Amino acid sequence: MAVEKQATTGIFRPMSLDRTLLAAQGYIELDMPVDALAELDALGPEYCEVEPVLQMRLFILMKTRAWVDALALCRRLRELYPDGVAGYIHGAFCLHENGRTAEARDLLLSAPAILEDEATYFYNLACYSAVLGDINAARDYVQTSFAMDEKFREIARLDPDLLSLHKEL
Repeated sequence: MAVEKQATTGIFRPMSLDRTLLAAQGYIELDMPVDALAELDALGPEYCEVEPVLQMRLFILMKTRAWVDALALCRRLRELYPDGVAGYIHGAFCLHENGRTAEARDLLLSAPAILEDEATYFYNLACYSAVLGDINAARDYVQTSFAMDEKFREIARLDPDLLSLHKEL
């Protein structure tokens, strides 16, 4: 079996895994979630809890708005990869999409400090704080996200969660 060393992680993975992930991504981009999941399901059991496979499965579930299943997968990601960002950021988003915004904010606030390197972390905290009526916190969080990545300024101007701040943006 051909393997390659991933430059960023130093982990050896079979090249077929990378091809499978690419195929799944292609299917979801073509709005073919059943085929995307079939690609992942065809992988052997030794790959079912590999982080990139879990993240691709999560992406597919979120794309199809299967929030409850996506939330359960985020929980598993946090268990297996407690220092990863996906289980926290996407888990909070799934909670928010299910109307559980206070829990979403609390999940992010309980996340490991590594998330503080992510502009998305602060942006999502801004959204959840605004929805919960804490405008001062929302303002601070959104400004932090802008300082880290200016692209969030344009996103914020259209985000209904930040409607209370639109005049300031």
